[in-house]
Amino acid sequence: MKMFASERRSKIIDLLHERKRITVKEIASQIGVSEATLRADLNKMEHEGLLTRTHGGAVLNEDKENDNSFNVRQKKNKEEKIQISKKAIELIEEKQCILLDASSTALELARLLNSASLRLTVVTSGLQTAIELKDNPDITVILIGGVVTKKSTSIEGTLGIDILDYVNIDIMFTSANGFSFENGLEDFNLYEVQIKKEIVKRASKVIALVDSSKIGKSSSAVFAKFEQIDRLITDQPIESPFLNKLNEYRIDTIITNET
Repeated sequence: MKMFASERRSKIIDLLHERKRITVKEIASQIGVSEATLRADLNKMEHEGLLTRTHGGAVLNEDKENDNSFNVRQKKNKEEKIQISKKAIELIEEKQCILLDASSTALELARLLNSASLRLTVVTSGLQTAIELKDNPDITVILIGGVVTKKSTSIEGTLGIDILDYVNIDIMFTSANGFSFENGLEDFNLYEVQIKKEIVKRASKVIALVDSSKIGKSSSAVFAKFEQIDRLITDQPIESPFLNKLNEYRIDTIITNET
């Protein structure tokens, strides 16, 4: 069976987590792909900062792994995330069913919701978000089942995706590790990308909560293309040609710090 690039790269990351260092020959023997293909994968993954190439193989980029841990991510650009969340909450109406992903930005939105007087159903793949909202009597929390991701407090994989067949999601609020001009919303956790892709298909509206440091940046895998995104909330004005592309796809853009 042919293995897609995202699946290969996910397997490479898994092997690196297990061994810390691995050769191209070892990877080829594990996943049955040519060494030339794997070298191209490793070069791209090094460019994205996921690993460091060595002679004949690669080592895990520990600094990148630590940067992507949830505890680190939720401290980055915290004020920008709070301002983005304040704009996002204005778009939520009484009795809606919304989805919050496992991002640190969505957690900031959950904190605002916890002090708001709104009756809602909140579906989430984030453990921290579910814990934040679980005691609010006005909010029904549905946690998507699956495997708990180490260091990110998120649910990964599609084991519990069937729960989405029983709810109608009015708005999906999602962040991303990158919003690239070529592809759209991208993330570094390939397993988490799987579940996000499925949610995007089911949501009536997709709103991206992305701070300006991620605009124009690429990551490991795409989970939402431009035509699947309805609105972007970010903290700084967006330069052309990225803004032109947003306009081309009729993506409404809200800027929190627009002068």
